[in-house]
Formats: sequence, structure tokens, C-alpha cells
Amino acid sequence: MDVEGEVPAAAAAAVANGLGGAEEASAAPVSAEQLDVEAYAAQYSGRTRLARLLFIADRCGVEAMQLEALRMAYDEIKRGEDVQLHRDVAAKIGGRLGPRFGLDQAWVDTVTRRADQRKEKLENELNGYRTNLIKESIRMGYNDIGDFFYAHGQLSDAFKSYIRTRDYCTTSKHIVQMCMNVILVSIELGQYAHVSNYVSKAEQTPDSLDPVIVAKLKAAAGLANLETKKYKFAARKFVETGIELGNNYSEVIAPQDVAVYGALCALASFDRSDLKSKVIDNINFRNFLELVPEVRELVNDFYASRYGSCLGHLEKLKPNLLLDIHLHEHVETLYMDIRHKAIIQYTLPFISVDLNLMATAFKTSVSMLEKELAALITENKIQARIDSHNKILYARHADQRNATFQRVLQTGNDFERDVKSMLLRANLLKHDYIQKASGPRKM
Repeated sequence: MDVEGEVPAAAAAAVANGLGGAEEASAAPVSAEQLDVEAYAAQYSGRTRLARLLFIADRCGVEAMQLEALRMAYDEIKRGEDVQLHRDVAAKIGGRLGPRFGLDQAWVDTVTRRADQRKEKLENELNGYRTNLIKESIRMGYNDIGDFFYAHGQLSDAFKSYIRTRDYCTTSKHIVQMCMNVILVSIELGQYAHVSNYVSKAEQTPDSLDPVIVAKLKAAAGLANLETKKYKFAARKFVETGIELGNNYSEVIAPQDVAVYGALCALASFDRSDLKSKVIDNINFRNFLELVPEVRELVNDFYASRYGSCLGHLEKLKPNLLLDIHLHEHVETLYMDIRHKAIIQYTLPFISVDLNLMATAFKTSVSMLEKELAALITENKIQARIDSHNKILYARHADQRNATFQRVLQTGNDFERDVKSMLLRANLLKHDYIQKASGPRKM
């Protein structure tokens, strides 16, 4: 197996304990009583629904919500074939939901026996295809085995099987299918370098891609950039995601997620012109924003300089965002970047700013605002100085008149130097004062 097909041991271990992607479940609990777990889970399908439910159960600080998430996860698992995940969830429930939600050993034995038979059949079929050297059958055989491993939670084995289909792809459609399978498993394994690589491979296929596939690739690329903290690139990918995505990629991401992830990354990284052209005036992305009115309002508030209202919307959304499996570890960083951008934009037009009024606008205390401003001034993000006694921020605007004089003087000096150089060269040529190459020396 080549290098890009290897799965790190840490990722495989995470999968063995349930679902890769909930590896930070031991972090401090988050209270989000307003989250409707059932409505939230209904946006997703497949293993990502399970991953998100288990993440909520591990992170939320409300026992009723935790048990609701575990109950839904238990029922979802029983509709699948992942016996190890069934054991893990039954252990987490610990009898708190009654005997119906305990370990179902009979179900485990039945699924395990059926899985062994299915696996043996698939391997025998694949060996027959390989003996007959039928490329298309071999490709389909590896795909079937990959699907089998994926359904049973053996993601590292599924990853390897999907990778092996690459050598037997004969059309662009086959290559795209292989890439989409690898991207799906890589996201669940947390291997976002593979996600980026295979998004590029799919986009480079010679045939034109279906709009739904293009939208899926944009969303996957956005997730990969988000996870690697490249927020500006993530924002670009999310705002470029086509509305064709709809609910067609519910095994990875919901259209509401595209709106939330794209808007927050854009607010944290785009300048005002980009925010206007690529987000607010983007008809395509506006369709996503309509799905999450709170996010649409906070984007409009930020652009309209209603920073208090914008930050208020962000605080209301924060508990739910901390329960998002992809966004939770980026919330604090994104919120800080958005707040700092708001402070910078607030101070930019003014020569002086009353810190009391500014603190009211940002719904904070004057002392806390002073500390934030001091940090931004130290980082050279704001050109200003603070009058702590009178609580006024004075901007250090450059002296435009003096700067203009300095540029004129510099231009004159450059012109004088160039003219003198030209005159010197002309006089040297006129008087034939030129060093010539010496001819061959006579013996």
C-alpha cells in the first residue's frame, strides 16, 4: 500500500472505541438546553448522525438531553450492523433507560454470524474476479468489501478497500466514486489531508462533474480547511457550495451547517468588500443563510456596524455551536477573531472614541474593553493610544501633508540621481573614455 493509503494507528484506535471524530468528548460539559436533539439529528443520516448524537451525549451538561441522545443513538445502531458501537452505547446508558436499552446479546450474535457469512462470500467472490482478471468486477468487489467494513464500523479497513479500487477504475465516473468513498471515510477518521487530496483528484477528472458532486466536493473541502484552521479558505469553499447540495450529503453535512460554518469563517477572515460581495450579495449562499435566520441576521448586523446586536446573536448561538462535532474546537478562536474585527472596524473612522460609549455598544465593561484595545494596539492592529484617565481612545492618523512632502522630496532626489547618471554616461561616450578589451598580445 502506498503512503497516502496508510491510516495512522491513533485514528484506527479512535474508531475502535466508537466513532472517529468524538475524540475530545472528555472536555468540559456544555449546557445547551434549547437544542432540540431530535430535530437536530433528523438533518443527518448514517454514521454522522450517530457521531453527532454521541458527541452531544458526551458534551452536554443536561442529563435529560444526554439520555435522549443516547436513546436515539441506540435505536439508530439497532437498524445497522455495528455491534461494537452497540456495546459502547449500551455501556454509556448503564441501565438508566430501562431494560429495553441494555446490551442485546442475541442481536449481537445474530449480526456477527450474518456478518461472518457475508464477509466470507464477498472475499470468495473477489478472489474469483481476481483470478479471471476482470477489472470492472474486481473494482466492484473491492467496493462491496469497503461498504461491508464501513457498515460494521471498521473504517480503516474500509479506507484500504476503497483505495484499492483506484487501480481498477476505467472511467471518470469510477474515479469520482472512488474519491467520494475515500473522502467520506477520511472525514470520519479525521484524516483531513486525505480529504483535500481526493477532493483535488475528483475535481481534476477530465469529464464535467454533476452539480451535486461539485457541491459535495466544495463542502468537503470547506470541512478540511476548517479542521486545519484555514478559515479564509474554508469560508471561500463554503460560500461557493452550490444549492444543489440540499440534503444530498446528509451523511456528512447539512445545508444548515454550510450556512453556519461559512458565515462564521467569513466574518472572522473576510474584509468588508469580500463580506459584501461573497456572502451578503451572493444569491447562492443567501439560500443557505435563509435556513438559519439567526446567522443571516448576525451577518447583516456585522456589515451594518450593529456590533452589539451581532455579538448578542453569537452568544445565543454559542452553546449549540459548542455541541457541533466539527465546529466546537474552533468556536473560541472564531468568536475572538470576529470580536477583534468588530472593534477594529468600530474605531477606524474616528479620530477619538469615548470608551464608555464603545463599551455600551459592545456590551462589556470599560476595563475589559481597555484590555482588549491595549492588546490590539500592541499587536499593531489598531493605530491608536488610550487615555486611561479620561477613558478616550485617540487614533494615530498619519500626517498626510507631511507624508506628501516627503514623497515629493524623495521623487525629486531620485530624479536628480537618474539625470546625473545619464549626463555622466553621455560625457564618457562623447570623450571616448571607455575601457576596451585588449587585443591578443604579440610574442
